Amino acid sequence: MSAAARTSLLGQETSDRQKIKILLVDDTPENLVSLEAALAGLGEDLVLARSGKEALRHLLKDDFAAVLLDVRMPEMDGFETAEMIRRRPRSRQIPILFLTGYRNEEHLFRGYDLGAVDFLFKPIVPEVLRSKVAVFVELSRSNAKLQEQAEALRRQAEVLQKAEQRFRSLLEAAPEAMVMCRPNGEILMVNSQTEALFGCDRAKLISRNMRNLVPGWNFELRPLWDEDYSRIRTQPAERGLELEALRDGAAFPVELSLSPLQTEEGVVITTAIRDISERRKAEEQIRQLNAGLEERVLERTEELMRSNEELQQFAYIASHDLQEPLRTVSVYAQLLAKRYQGRLGDDADQFIDFIVGSAERMEKLIHDLLDFSRVDARGTDFFTKADCNAALEDAIRNLQSLIEQSGAAITVGPLPCVTGDPVQLSRLFQNLLVNSIKYRSDDIPRVHVAAQASDGETLFSVRDNGIGIEPQYAEKIFGIFRCLQPRDRNSGSGMGLAICRKIVTRHGGHIWVESALGQGATFYFTLPGKQAASGET
Repeated sequence: MSAAARTSLLGQETSDRQKIKILLVDDTPENLVSLEAALAGLGEDLVLARSGKEALRHLLKDDFAAVLLDVRMPEMDGFETAEMIRRRPRSRQIPILFLTGYRNEEHLFRGYDLGAVDFLFKPIVPEVLRSKVAVFVELSRSNAKLQEQAEALRRQAEVLQKAEQRFRSLLEAAPEAMVMCRPNGEILMVNSQTEALFGCDRAKLISRNMRNLVPGWNFELRPLWDEDYSRIRTQPAERGLELEALRDGAAFPVELSLSPLQTEEGVVITTAIRDISERRKAEEQIRQLNAGLEERVLERTEELMRSNEELQQFAYIASHDLQEPLRTVSVYAQLLAKRYQGRLGDDADQFIDFIVGSAERMEKLIHDLLDFSRVDARGTDFFTKADCNAALEDAIRNLQSLIEQSGAAITVGPLPCVTGDPVQLSRLFQNLLVNSIKYRSDDIPRVHVAAQASDGETLFSVRDNGIGIEPQYAEKIFGIFRCLQPRDRNSGSGMGLAICRKIVTRHGGHIWVESALGQGATFYFTLPGKQAASGET
């Protein structure tokens, strides 16, 4: 490297680093110029003073790596100046190099006694002066670095101390017992909740093993590779571990949450401990209540099943037994009407008509009541793959005379095959068709039957152009013996839609109607499962 390059590099390094101040004190200007010339190569900040007082003024403002002090000066000589420098705590440690032209032992003793680090005798050799001062410059620079590092360490220690204080505060504020320990279980730190939970002072808990408190405690560090496969991290926290803890030799249930934390001293496991004794008692009480409730529900269900079975048998027997005397009343009423029509007067003819009509309606009510009670009598053993098109065709055949008499037009879209009771599905369609034809308007009855898959089930619709239903009656019409029309206009029993609902419910679906008065009605019902359409009718 050339001399120019070295000079340039030295100049760049000198400009990048902070210059060190050196104080030169001499009452002779020529001596100051010589000292400045000798030390210029160091590239530091040279401060000149022509008297001891001026030197002290500079020392009040700045810190210096070294002071080159002439011994013989007017007013205040070098020794007096050095004594004043040593009195101030800030400048007490500054190295002082005395400059003198006399070799006097008394001067040497006095100078060293005042804290001088060296004596330089005039005429001063520039190289010697420069090498000695360079040592103090480097010492000053090293000392400055050490002070910076010490300050940085002090600030870092303050930050760590504040962080530790915050951590301890958070640990103490935690509502649960918190224990910090090493992976082998050695306890490092606990909070006040831990003392209260285990009834033990924290001084006795520190350095004990976590397994002394919770015998089943364990946290195995399993290394998990990062995606770049360059470093290892520990597994995430484990929560909701239920174990048994010990307090004064007695066991009690606890729930643990374990979380690993990587520190400079290694992995630390933070364990949150919650006493779940009360929760266990509550869970046990709930289990006992549920068991008792299930038992009572089972008993009640069995009672309801027996009651329901008895009611079905009663309804069937009662309806069946009622038919015989009713049939007798109906037959003899018809004989009276046939034999004595017009012979007993108008009132008698009217009374006989009332008896005959009431007997017929009573017979129909009993017949529909029997049908209603028989719906549940057919169990799931009758369920099979049923073609809804065939079920609808059976219903239409059963209603052929009513359809021809009313002139009704029935259209059918593609209907699927479903799992169900074909007989009851046919009765379902039949009752809905009868309802649509019976409650017709002045126009020819038009009924359309369709089906479509919807949310895991099949949605059926039966739409008509009849007189419609007011929305407030949309739910009431599915009740037993519910008729919205007067008896003189309707010969039905009010059981048809009730039977429809029972059939649909038995098949696991539900039924409803959407209608408005004078705008027809659409009956919807669902059956479970999506099935492919079997064709069009």
